[in-house]
Amino acid sequence: MQLLQQTIQNIQSTDYKMMEKARERIDALCKPPSSLGKLESLAVQLSGITGELFPTIDNKAIIVCAADHGVCDEGVTSNPQNVTVFQTLNFPRGGTGVCAVAKITNAKIVPVDVGVKEEIPHDAGVIIKKIKYGTDNMAKGPAMSREEAIQSIEVGIEVATEEIKKGVNVLGTGEMGIGNTTPSAAILSVLHGCHPLEVTGFGAGVGPGGIEHKVEVIHNAILLNKPNREDAIDILAKIGGLEIGAMAGVVLAAAANRKPVVIDGFISTIAALIAYELEPKVKDYIIPSHASEEPGAKIAAELLGVEPMLHMNMRLGEGSGAALAFPILDAACSMMKNMATLEESMALLNHCR
Repeated sequence: MQLLQQTIQNIQSTDYKMMEKARERIDALCKPPSSLGKLESLAVQLSGITGELFPTIDNKAIIVCAADHGVCDEGVTSNPQNVTVFQTLNFPRGGTGVCAVAKITNAKIVPVDVGVKEEIPHDAGVIIKKIKYGTDNMAKGPAMSREEAIQSIEVGIEVATEEIKKGVNVLGTGEMGIGNTTPSAAILSVLHGCHPLEVTGFGAGVGPGGIEHKVEVIHNAILLNKPNREDAIDILAKIGGLEIGAMAGVVLAAAANRKPVVIDGFISTIAALIAYELEPKVKDYIIPSHASEEPGAKIAAELLGVEPMLHMNMRLGEGSGAALAFPILDAACSMMKNMATLEESMALLNHCR
């Protein structure tokens, strides 16, 4: 708990004076006003986060948090739970979707075992931070204890902070956990104050009972566990996931260290919401990547107050959307560094004459 509290205390507002300077420069660039659209607001945000007029985002890492879910016992997914372990082992080998996309910007993939149901070999290239062997079945009781929920957040803080110490200057959040759209929808249902039917989707594939059964499991789990809407850790503990907590920790650590954090789709946005509930200032450090196909994703983004940049009909997870968005950050930085202002262009023209 001490690490979590200290991290939250270290989160400060972004540099508004530098953001004003960035906006002034962008408005002076040799182009029509606002003609580069969201690229301009992104550049302003990056300047505010880093405190630099010409930010450098050249050392990228996506932290992929892996864990299993006891609620899979309720038949909420058609996928076998052992997919979690073999995909977790596949990240260091470079064989997953996020690995393929991340190669275009040389982004590092950092897989972390927060709660995979099976043992991960210590020489597999996965950071072992296992809290327990998957959450308990939230349909029968709390997914985890309050202490375990805090531990999961602190795992994300620890791993992200270590990567930042190694020189990483932009983070992405990713996850691996069969069944994790179920706790994600449950968390969103509580935070949004709506029936689970409004925010529950097919995920990677629903079980034989269909979407109606998945909704019923979530609804009954909320009624049974009675998570406190005003206590994000209570919500995470009772109906959440270990990897969701860890991604929330990554977001908190990024903000505490004044680094931008690019979130992936539905599940990553839910984790960001948990971080936001713990410290609202994290929102200024969050960069959304893509609009997930999951029905709750749009509601989650609106609740967080962010607008995804990309509409690619994606719903893979793993951090794949974050990896795809990294080149857009590069473009925003290049605009600031390499595009001339009207005044600079005129001076060059006069010099050439």
